Amino acid sequence: MSDPTRQPAARVVNVSKTYGTGAALVRALDDVTLELAEGEFTAVMGPSGSGKSTLMHCCAALDVADAGQVYIGDVELSALGDNELTRLRRDQIGFIFQSFNLVPTLTAKENITLPLNIAGRRSDPGWFDTVIETVGLGDRLGHKPNQLSGGQQQRVAVARALVSRPAIVFADEPTGNLDSHSGAEVLNLLRRSVDEHGQTIVMVTHDPVAAAYTDRVVFLADGKVVDELREPNRERVLEIMASMTAPRMQADGTR
Repeated sequence: MSDPTRQPAARVVNVSKTYGTGAALVRALDDVTLELAEGEFTAVMGPSGSGKSTLMHCCAALDVADAGQVYIGDVELSALGDNELTRLRRDQIGFIFQSFNLVPTLTAKENITLPLNIAGRRSDPGWFDTVIETVGLGDRLGHKPNQLSGGQQQRVAVARALVSRPAIVFADEPTGNLDSHSGAEVLNLLRRSVDEHGQTIVMVTHDPVAAAYTDRVVFLADGKVVDELREPNRERVLEIMASMTAPRMQADGTR
């Protein structure tokens, strides 16, 4: 269960999503109801094809559910027009991608402030300085992506997601392209942004080490929420993942 003392930053109610038709029909989400508490770091885990990325995309207004309701705060997404959805994504939601998604011709500072500039907004100087201090990029703001390590590029991407003070940040395998040292730096940074600044972060990951940095892990299988874990550690996450994959292997006859 989500923390009852916290308000939900996002929630889905009886959400279903399918792709394809006929024999090729895939039920990516099957009547999912879930709350994502504000000020928490939540991991979403599950086997390949479990629906975790689809869930994130529906929550982040990047995809549309076939049935059910999706809320960011108190706003129900299906009630919004295209322009309102665009504003909500721009103003209320931050994104961190596995592939960094930086503009190669822009400096780190320009990449960080790009979404605000596109929206015609100025960054709050005090908050910008706080974000830069948090991500440890003060001496790299003038560097372009090809002058930065992978870990530094992802820290730029994290700063870009935080600088607009979104209600919620969605991170899609944010350490997937990083070595273990750089990955740990980014995960510590995300943890700090929750603990020190009250940020809400939802991270899709397959890595039990990454999940151990979070407050709560939600496990999906076959489009359904099948388990969750608070105050996770690597060993407990591995146990649950193993228990989820064992029936599949037996059914497939692969082990």
